Amino acid sequence: MTLKEAQNTVDQWIKTVGVRYFDELTNTAILMEEVGEVARIMARKYGDQSFKKSDEAYNLADEMADVLFVLICLANQTGIDLTEALEKNLDKKNKRDLLRHHNNPKLK
Repeated sequence: MTLKEAQNTVDQWIKTVGVRYFDELTNTAILMEEVGEVARIMARKYGDQSFKKSDEAYNLADEMADVLFVLICLANQTGIDLTEALEKNLDKKNKRDLLRHHNNPKLK
């Protein structure tokens, strides 16, 4: 699935199953909540925190998909073409960081 297809699929789901988009501020708050769930799993699986009994049924892929879904909702609501945005962002990074990371002694 391309980003364009994902944006169309989410839009169709929202308009049929979801009834309508939540407002942009609500979706921003939901995005932060979903990112927090990813962070919780990462801190426990890859960081120093340990899992609690209630954390054992985590699904990192599903939580990342929740983040992507809400981000796509916000892109749709604000008229952002994520394919175009990502292409421009990668171009910016390629120009800005061409030698930056290779010359960073912390990354050696």
